[in-house]
Amino acid sequence: MVEMEKVRPQWGNSLQFMFACISYAVGLGNVWRFPYLCQMYGGGGFLVPYLIMLVVEGMPLLYLELAVGQRMRQGSIGAWRMISPYLQGVGISSVVVSFFLSMYYNVINAWAFWYLFNSFQDPLPWSSCPLNSNLTGYDEECEQASPTQYFWYRTTLNISPSIQENGSIQWEQALCLILAWLVVYLCILKGTESTGKVVYVTASLPYFVLIIYLIRGLTLHGAINGLVYMFTPKIEQLANPKAWINAATQIFFSLGLGFGSLIAYASYNDPSSNCQKHAILVSLINSSTSIFASIVTFSIYGFKATFNYENCINKMILLLTNTFDLEDGFLTSGNLEEMKAHLASSYPKEYSEVFPQIKNCSLESELDTAVQGTGLSFIVYTEAIKNMEVSQMWSVLYFIMLLMLGIGSMLGNSAAILTPLTDSKFISSHLPKEVISGLICFINCTVGLVFTLQSGNYWFDIFNDYAATLSLLLIVLVEIIAVCYIYGLTRFENDLQVMTGHKLSWYWKILWALVSPVLIISLFIFYLTDYILTGTLKYQAWDANQGQLITQDYPSYALAVIGLLVASSTMCIPLVALGTFIKNRWKRGNTSAMV
Repeated sequence: MVEMEKVRPQWGNSLQFMFACISYAVGLGNVWRFPYLCQMYGGGGFLVPYLIMLVVEGMPLLYLELAVGQRMRQGSIGAWRMISPYLQGVGISSVVVSFFLSMYYNVINAWAFWYLFNSFQDPLPWSSCPLNSNLTGYDEECEQASPTQYFWYRTTLNISPSIQENGSIQWEQALCLILAWLVVYLCILKGTESTGKVVYVTASLPYFVLIIYLIRGLTLHGAINGLVYMFTPKIEQLANPKAWINAATQIFFSLGLGFGSLIAYASYNDPSSNCQKHAILVSLINSSTSIFASIVTFSIYGFKATFNYENCINKMILLLTNTFDLEDGFLTSGNLEEMKAHLASSYPKEYSEVFPQIKNCSLESELDTAVQGTGLSFIVYTEAIKNMEVSQMWSVLYFIMLLMLGIGSMLGNSAAILTPLTDSKFISSHLPKEVISGLICFINCTVGLVFTLQSGNYWFDIFNDYAATLSLLLIVLVEIIAVCYIYGLTRFENDLQVMTGHKLSWYWKILWALVSPVLIISLFIFYLTDYILTGTLKYQAWDANQGQLITQDYPSYALAVIGLLVASSTMCIPLVALGTFIKNRWKRGNTSAMV
């Protein structure tokens, strides 16, 4: 142990470690999922279950992983093997899940690079529909959808009608993916020496962009509509169990628990560092960023909704004014609904002819549209950006921010894979760290080309939805049980006191030993029940004729892949434990025979 600490690299200082953890934890989920959950479950009222779950779940679990990494001075596999040889399957599960995540997560960075490169065009390529092949009008698919949806689904993804039609590799996206992996490789090339410098940028730059966007967002017309809608509390949602479950899930996944990244980062920390303080600070900064990003998002969202609403009103006024030969200025937004009823009763024949073109414009319905994930980042945001003055500048800033968030998370994911490999004496004695890093990046990049197929977005959704959900819950549950009941809470408490010089509070002991396990088991049961009640799993496929998403059933081979994703990581824990048991029995049997 002493020998390992002498040769093991460390972060340059505690600030570098903090920046690394923040860069990893603060990711795309803070920007594209938390605002959606606030919108769905009570606006400002959602903050009540969210903050409660932060205190009783997020902080203690983050503290536990940082403490394990700092105490054991190993990556996830070595750390859990030191606690018990039967538990090294927990570390292997973490590596498998992180490997799955790395396969698809860097595709988001590839998309961000693609949009960033296109942001330098004037006008922005998603600002209007392209002409059709006859040059007689606009492309029909684009007119059915919208310019931003068309650019995403057709120009960027060139998406196939279903997951069963793979199509060809989109080489623009493939090149962007290779670029994204090259950037990650350069960042992890020298281990903590290079990563420690990069995280200063990946952790801080998103905040500068968010501040700039906040100033701009609050000055946009209609921004206040979004903020009022966002933070108007719906108290009745506090009685909705799904609000509490989603609050716990958001805390759990936004902190990146169970992947092994936090254990890997903490293993390079100074053994005497105050990991309790680090856990509290990282948790608070992560959650504050989610709330801050929501204010920015909904100011922009309010602008987009107001713009669309007023545009709809103006189109209806122009349509009715021209159809019924009304005087300019006679119809206004204030009397439009009243005059529609009057015209329908006074001129039924003429009104029936124009009725298919009439829309019911509603600001509330515009704000009610709940969007998360890629839909928020690459459709809703781009639609708002195209209507801003100097839209190219705002687009460049936005996609640089997405890249920094994505790359920061990728550095943590890569560390979760590389640290256990470089800790292995067998592997590190045959291959230098640079070669190991290069091989991991090359393998991930090669497999990731699947997501650049025309059906790639459907496979992306499968990995995003199923590769790390149940697996992480099981991993963290076993981690808590291992520390509290196998290694021993009293023993671990003594280790922490030796490391930090502080005695462990009763608060953390109660949460680790009782509250957190109960919460995770509850989440686990909820997910299993939800999967069972859902029946046949479905996905959203793009219909080019309708210009919208339609729901389809997954084919049998896609369901098999989903099952394999879940089983390949979760089964590592019992199978490795069983293998270790058989190996030990066999050794004891041979020893007895020799005697």
